[in-house]
Amino acid sequence: MKGTTSAPTERVLDVVELLAKPGNEQLRFSDIVTQLGLTQATAHSILKTLSDRGWLTRDPAGKAFSLGPGLAVVGARIDAVRPLAHAAHVAAVQLSTELGYAASVVERVGDTLVITAFEGPVAGTHTTPPAERIPYAPPFGVAFAAWDTVVEQRAWINRSGSTNPELAERLERVLARTRERGFDVDWTTPALGQMTQLVGTLRDDVPVHVRAMLDELLVECATIGLLPENDSAPRPQPIASICAPVFDAHGQVPMILAVHPFVALPMRRVSALGKRVVEASSALLSG
Repeated sequence: MKGTTSAPTERVLDVVELLAKPGNEQLRFSDIVTQLGLTQATAHSILKTLSDRGWLTRDPAGKAFSLGPGLAVVGARIDAVRPLAHAAHVAAVQLSTELGYAASVVERVGDTLVITAFEGPVAGTHTTPPAERIPYAPPFGVAFAAWDTVVEQRAWINRSGSTNPELAERLERVLARTRERGFDVDWTTPALGQMTQLVGTLRDDVPVHVRAMLDELLVECATIGLLPENDSAPRPQPIASICAPVFDAHGQVPMILAVHPFVALPMRRVSALGKRVVEASSALLSG
């Protein structure tokens, strides 16, 4: 949606989202102030308002805040007003049970990807918790971009931060091959993903000769986790995710369904898993 945003509203939402993150089920006033960088007066006003509306509760003994029953009323309506998302979440549970791997649902919100469900076994530090936001930029979101318009694909590529034509050409081939295959395969590790974001940020704050070197590094970072264009690999590769698009009634891709093996797999197994995820995602709209 175009237009200016409301800073006060953003601060309220920041508080709710902070308490919704795993591990933050109960936070004290000082924790909220510190983590969000709020003034005590602002934090007090927000927390009192949310508490009065029942969106937050405060433990009378420990004085810690947690999400309240008011949000449960809102949450209870989610499945009814977002049936496709609900069906995708159910499919993620079914895939995880069937395949023995973690499964997730990722939705696109503007230029951001939001993990709205993560089901199944947790593989240590490999996982990203639900509600976590990821930039919709290379190497993330291939399964969205592959089925987007040419204009949106170009915008996605440009968000890599690089002006190197080699990166654009390689990403265009990846998108075309992904669409032809029907699913995306990614073996980008969390550390590599963080490095890609860091390199993209640094390139605008360094001398020109250093920027050229960073652009070369960005090309490798942004594409190293993507499946080889010929779908072949000399040996089993550690697979982070296998993603298929979920189409809505208008033919758009508002979300993707994924499984996360987090183990090395031969390409034959990867292809079989990819076809299974595509089957599951294709059944959502018809179901």
